[in-house]
Amino acid sequence: MKNRFKNMSLLLILGVVVSFSSCSEDNDSNVDDNNNSNDVEIITKNITTNTTWTNDKIYQLGGRIAVTNGAKLTIEEGTIIKGEVGTGANASALLIAKGSQIEAVGTSDNPIIFTSVADEIDYESVANGDYTSPNLDPDANGLWGGVIILGNAPISVSGSTTAQIEGIPSTDTNGQYGGDDPNDNSGKFKYVSIRHGGANIGEGNEINGLSLGGVGDATEIENIEIVANQDDGIEFFGGTVNIKNVVVWNVGDDGLDTDQGWNGTCDNFVVISPAGHVFELDGIEGDKSSQSVIEAFGFHTFKNGYVIAKTNDATSKDLVNLDPETSVQFENVFFNVVQNGQKINLQDKEDDNDNVIAEYTMPDDFLAGVATQFTNVVLNVTDVTPHIDGTVEGISAGTAPAAPGDIDLSVFDGWTWSENSIISW
Repeated sequence: MKNRFKNMSLLLILGVVVSFSSCSEDNDSNVDDNNNSNDVEIITKNITTNTTWTNDKIYQLGGRIAVTNGAKLTIEEGTIIKGEVGTGANASALLIAKGSQIEAVGTSDNPIIFTSVADEIDYESVANGDYTSPNLDPDANGLWGGVIILGNAPISVSGSTTAQIEGIPSTDTNGQYGGDDPNDNSGKFKYVSIRHGGANIGEGNEINGLSLGGVGDATEIENIEIVANQDDGIEFFGGTVNIKNVVVWNVGDDGLDTDQGWNGTCDNFVVISPAGHVFELDGIEGDKSSQSVIEAFGFHTFKNGYVIAKTNDATSKDLVNLDPETSVQFENVFFNVVQNGQKINLQDKEDDNDNVIAEYTMPDDFLAGVATQFTNVVLNVTDVTPHIDGTVEGISAGTAPAAPGDIDLSVFDGWTWSENSIISW
């Protein structure tokens, strides 16, 4: 990719925002010569009643927009949503507060696209089957915020059953998530592509492409693409939600990140060269000394996955980074293009000054009650030993997945920008 373009795109943002604002001030209309409507509606207030966004206009997030008061936001298939540039408290994002719902259901022919106002993608190109950005490189990130879905499912945090979601200022109570309902329903989120997000809201604190906080297992999330987010691709903060058919490409930190005792499954996924860890997996944050507490939260599962650990644009820092309290099951996951130094490891214990005070290895340093296991995990290397921080069963060397027929890459064809970057094994 042309690194120079990232700088150029940042210089263009102001001009693009002015252009969109100018259209909106006239009549919120920008109709092309082919009679494909590209009307722009700027959203500046929280959504407190049932609302539908239609696929005959572009919706522009004019800041942090929350769906609250038990309302449902319905987004029609093929709708384009663009976030304005902004950092700190002014970062644009769409937040579904707990107790409210989103009904964003695209299709393989008409995905819903979240992107930046700097992106010139429009309905004409989408109608012609072109889902790529006409002007932004697929590694241009941090141009807006991201999507945050919150719910009432259990989370593990110290001294409470609720928390404030990462990326949202503590003054905004719509950022609260967590509760006691594992079957909570935050809606449906299908065939959605989220691009160029991850705006910085503070020192080292960016918004993820998709944040899921305390989301319950009645929520339906599938066929999701994250491209060029400055922070993580998808981060789970507790909850019980299951997701499937996920592709994460070119993110600036971790590909898939788990925290606070997420107890769900990610099935059929691809992660392509995140700059940080492919998996950053943390366990509970509550009473780590209690085996019964650790066991009560169970474990999360990644199954039928394909990882590309290096491309021409980025090399992942590590393959899997675990904590001693992380309970996770890996089943039929294949790591391709693995580099020297990339590992599956336990995170060392550090003091407040980031000095290592204890080095952990697997499996002896997992806490009592942890249920981490690897089944049919394959690394495309000649010897897995240098790539494992300790000794773990269920990981082997090979040139293909253990069960290749159970990983369906075809689900990403046609509607994702990432599909041409998914090299076959």
